[in-house]
Amino acid sequence: MIEVAVAGAAGRMGKRIIANLCADPETKLAGALEAPGSSNLGSDACELAGCEALGIKVTDSAEEALQSAEVLIAFTLPEATISLLEKVATAGKAIVIGTTGHTEEQQAQIKEFSQKIPIVMAPNMSVGVNVLWKLVQEGARVLGSDFRVDITETHHVHKKDKPSGTALEIVKILSETLGVSPATIPCESIREGEVVGDHTTLFQSPDETLTVTHHAETRDIFAKGAIRAAKWLNGKPASLYDMQDVLGLKT
Repeated sequence: MIEVAVAGAAGRMGKRIIANLCADPETKLAGALEAPGSSNLGSDACELAGCEALGIKVTDSAEEALQSAEVLIAFTLPEATISLLEKVATAGKAIVIGTTGHTEEQQAQIKEFSQKIPIVMAPNMSVGVNVLWKLVQEGARVLGSDFRVDITETHHVHKKDKPSGTALEIVKILSETLGVSPATIPCESIREGEVVGDHTTLFQSPDETLTVTHHAETRDIFAKGAIRAAKWLNGKPASLYDMQDVLGLKT
């Protein structure tokens, strides 16, 4: 049984992570963390997530939330990540970071913390998206420069970063595999309605077209992926891992 704390517990992702933690026989909710001033402080985290109450109250104290946890799952804001890492490192715990939109400076700080604690960080925790990245890499390797590539990503109107972290990862994979500048790879971002997340990579030549698409039905795919990462990460040595490590997709 892995005991897990959740940062951003009252948010849309936080609630789904808690609900899935409650449903997973191998995990237990150990703490629920929200930013100071949140209207949900003191609320029962499981009741907020729509599952059986366990008496875990939402707190703004990272120390309290981490007290009995082994791993923290964080889907928050980029500016909160470094503060959380400091608390996790002090407590000697592990962390799964699902937050996107970090600056280069913040990414460098995260890498520094990975020398002290085990971290899984990925722009997308979905198992399907991580397979998508592998397919895109293989497609680019085989098709090469004979095919034009285009990326389109669509998300809900509330998403702050643009392009999405998932789309930026596709750009990075294509750039490295094809040996071209990221700036030469077209990437269109669309923000509309309540779309959870759609990503399409198009390989096109004068003779044929290959389309690789991932469609997210619910946010549970990200919650379940993060929980899978937390279970995998527990007991691992200090390092910076990603979902490709978790899923054994690295060659």
